[in-house]
Amino acid sequence: MDKLYPDIDAAIEDVFDGAVIAFGSFFSAGRPLELTKALARKGVKNLTVVVQQLGTGNEEMLELIIKGQVKKAICSYPFPRSASKGAEHAFEQAVRKGHIELEVYPIGTFVEKLRCAGAGIPAFYTPTGAGTVVAEGKEARVFNGVENLMETALPVDFAFVHAWKGDAEGNLVYRFTAQNYNNAMAMAGRVTIAEVETAVNVGQLDPNFIHTPGIFVKRVVETGRPELYETTV
Repeated sequence: MDKLYPDIDAAIEDVFDGAVIAFGSFFSAGRPLELTKALARKGVKNLTVVVQQLGTGNEEMLELIIKGQVKKAICSYPFPRSASKGAEHAFEQAVRKGHIELEVYPIGTFVEKLRCAGAGIPAFYTPTGAGTVVAEGKEARVFNGVENLMETALPVDFAFVHAWKGDAEGNLVYRFTAQNYNNAMAMAGRVTIAEVETAVNVGQLDPNFIHTPGIFVKRVVETGRPELYETTV
């Protein structure tokens, strides 16, 4: 099955208002830059975005915020650490004004919610957050004398990921830190769309070093190597 698409806009043509979309990246590493910019151009609204952070290292996400396309964000590191920069940050201001709902999870819980969605596991238990405000409204159980909270899986309608190489069957190879959340998000997506720096023929990727098998990927589009820039927030 040939999953290669001719361009970015064609690859996201069916993204709809109200969709839940996961964006891979750890700050600048492995961020789906072109897919995010195309989403801003498309102008869909009321999105729930699942992403490590908004605006620090992936400033293109801020365009979605400024254009009012996001209604909810699920993150592990949402704001800049600087109080002064945070006060000027478009995302933080939108949250403070009640324009965007925010859920925050520790990194381990965040990625496990995605991994479980991809593995077909509806929920899991973790000691993280037990005995704190995080536990409010959550089921708790004790295992080996330790209190654990139940967290549910986090399936998403679309997953946008960035890979170093990919083929027409959707097999992906990430490079260095770009592995981060991309693989877990690719698994969690009902429709996973991969922008790849280089598209290769089927059979050219060493099967021993494929990070995301093509079974999890619906669409692939070649975008070339992204142009990096110094962050200003």
